[in-house]
Amino acid sequence: MRADRLLSLLLLLQNRGRMTAAELATELEVSLRTVYRDVEALGAAGVPVRSERGPDGGYSLMNGYRTRLTGLNDAEAESLFLAGVPGAARELGLGAGLATAQLKLQAALPPGLAERARRLQDCFHLDAAAWFRHSDPVPHLASVARAVWEQRTLHVRYRAWDGREAHRELRPLGLVLKSGIWYAVAWADGPPPGDTAPPDGPPPGYTAPPDGIAPGADGTTVRTRTYRISRLMSAETTDTPFERPAGFDLAACWEASSQRLEARLHHATARLRISPRAQRLLPMQFGAAGSRALEAAGPADREGWVLVDLPVETPAVAVGDLLRLGMEAEVLGPPGLRAAVARTASELAERYAAP
Repeated sequence: MRADRLLSLLLLLQNRGRMTAAELATELEVSLRTVYRDVEALGAAGVPVRSERGPDGGYSLMNGYRTRLTGLNDAEAESLFLAGVPGAARELGLGAGLATAQLKLQAALPPGLAERARRLQDCFHLDAAAWFRHSDPVPHLASVARAVWEQRTLHVRYRAWDGREAHRELRPLGLVLKSGIWYAVAWADGPPPGDTAPPDGPPPGYTAPPDGIAPGADGTTVRTRTYRISRLMSAETTDTPFERPAGFDLAACWEASSQRLEARLHHATARLRISPRAQRLLPMQFGAAGSRALEAAGPADREGWVLVDLPVETPAVAVGDLLRLGMEAEVLGPPGLRAAVARTASELAERYAAP
């Protein structure tokens, strides 16, 4: 967002002194032309940016100019990374801190930038939850977040998908908000969390949290396990500290674990013949797998139907998923899956034929 970038540019000049356009472009990950436009915008907003030509030239702030971004307490500073997701800030117990921090930032900005920030806030809203579902209740989220901030071991009672309870001592490394669902990524040791699906597949509608292995800075690996925070029955922060693994990258760990989870859940590939309407439905109902299947689809026939190869889960799950396409799709293979869909459709027809 441009308001954030302008503020970053201003703070870079304030904290580092003279910088060239190329250095600013590298830091902000934008083009030189964008840097030139942003510098002009800062000048128009009343920020005294000085430009000097030559080998030792660059941009700097005149007359010791400094912004007044001061007075933030710990909670306010911690809340700033959630400025675009106020709902998440509230769930983490940082809602009040975020509101106060935003007021202080607006008061510290020059009038022009403050007005731009207010306009941006009025014109942008992020709804992180998926369609047609409510966010999980997360009464223990604040406790988990505190353990993450303070790097302290957490004692939890956890309810697995099959209803079993497990007691765990966790070393939480980070929090992830995925489609309105909060997860805790913890350093794995001891027995499994009890939330892994059985070998013959998970129950319909169940998605296991992604566990995985993340690289450390010293070449070692960090095994992680992921816990859905709404399944925590209790969470108590202990006095036992732990050292965060050097070089642990939460975003990279989550991405790699999610890819492994997707590969593990897809047990087979279904060969489908789908109508034009089903081609529109496939990405909505099957997500990234549906989009990739469409990209590799064969040529359309006279009626616009195409052949696609779609990764699917276990037969019990795949049958229900594919029947959601109704008459807009035909399962051509594997033979066992086609027979299972036919058998289910026949049973449904028989059930609804009864008076």
